[in-house]
Amino acid sequence: MHHLLEPDATLETWLAERGAPAWRARGIQRWLLQRRAESFETMTDLPKGLRQELAEAFTILTTSIASHQQDPDGTEKLLLQLADGERIECVLLRDGLRRTVCISSQVGCAMGCVFCASGLDGVVRNLTSGEIIEQLVRLTALLPDDERISHIVVMGMGEPLANLPALLPALQVAESAEGFGISQRRITISTVGLPPALDRLTEACPRYHLAVSLHAPDDSLRSRIVPVNRAIGLDAVLAAADRYWEASGRRLTFEYVLLGGLNDAPAQARALVRLLRGRQALLNVIPYNPVAGLPYREPSAAARTAFLELLREGGVNVQVRRRKGGSIEAACGQLRRVVVGNAAAEEPVVYTQIPISSTMPSTTPKITPSQTSH
Repeated sequence: MHHLLEPDATLETWLAERGAPAWRARGIQRWLLQRRAESFETMTDLPKGLRQELAEAFTILTTSIASHQQDPDGTEKLLLQLADGERIECVLLRDGLRRTVCISSQVGCAMGCVFCASGLDGVVRNLTSGEIIEQLVRLTALLPDDERISHIVVMGMGEPLANLPALLPALQVAESAEGFGISQRRITISTVGLPPALDRLTEACPRYHLAVSLHAPDDSLRSRIVPVNRAIGLDAVLAAADRYWEASGRRLTFEYVLLGGLNDAPAQARALVRLLRGRQALLNVIPYNPVAGLPYREPSAAARTAFLELLREGGVNVQVRRRKGGSIEAACGQLRRVVVGNAAAEEPVVYTQIPISSTMPSTTPKITPSQTSH
C-alpha cells in the first residue's frame, strides 16, 4: 500500500487511471491536513466507491503513538513508532497564542554533539517526506479544532541538512494552501552547519529561518563539543551561513548551548563577540538541559549572567531560550528514541560517557554503565 502523505505523484496518477479529476487530489489533501480525517470513510464528499478503492490502495497513517507525555507548562511530546519499528520523538509547544511544533528529520543523529541525547547511538536512517509530514498531522491532532500550528522548528532528532531531499518536499506541503498554510517566515531549520548542503539549500532560494548551532567560538573547543566540526571548521560554516543570509534576506540565528565549566567562560564570551561582529544575527543562548547519563551541567547563575553581560556589552543581539517541557525531557537536546523510565523502553541502552575535556571540573562524576534509554 502507498503512504498517502508522501508528496509524490502516486495519488494523482492513481486517480487519473480511474478517470477522476485532478482536483480530487487537492481535496483529499485538505481532508488529511486541514480537516484531520483519519479514514477515507469520513471524506463524505467523495463517492463511496472511490473511498473504498482508496482504502484498499493507500494508508493514511503509518505511525503509532508509543508514548504521549504532557508537561504542566502545556508542552506535549510524542514518541512515534514508525512502520519499520524505529522510533522518533516530536514536540508541541504552547506559548501564548503560538503553537509551535518541533519535528525530527532522522532516526537518531550522526553529528555526535556530546551533550545531546538524540545522537548517542548515531543515526539509523533518514525519515521520508511522508514521515516528516505525519509528525505534523499527529501533533495537530493534539490541538482543539479551533487551533492550528503556527510555527515549525526542524530542531528535533537528526541533522536536517543531511536529509534535504525529503525535508524540502515536506516543508512545501506544510506551506501549501491545501496543507498547513504556514509561511516560510514561520519555519526554522536548525543545523550544525554542513556547507555543501547549506549551499544546496541556498540554491533552492527558500526563505526559511536558519539556526546554526555554534556551541563554541573556536575550532578547538567546537571540535570537542561537535565532533563533525573536525572535518568542516567554523570559517566554512560561517561563510555558508552568510551566503544563505545574502540569498534569503532572513536574519541568521546562531545557537549556543551553555555548558557549565566548559564553554561559559568570559574569554569565550569575548571570542563570540569577535566571531559575530558585523553580522545581522541573533545569538540564542540555551542553558544546558540535563540528559540522564551525561556528565555535563547547567552553568551557574553567576557565570550565565557574566557571559550574557559581556555579549551584550560587545553589541551582540542575544536572547536566552526559556526551557519548555523539561519535566518530560522535551527540551533542547533531550529527544530520544525511547522514553526514560517508561515501559516503552523495551531494550534499555547501556553506554559510557567520558568528559570531553580536562576543563571539566574535577568534581564532575564519571559515568559508569547504566540503563539509560535513547
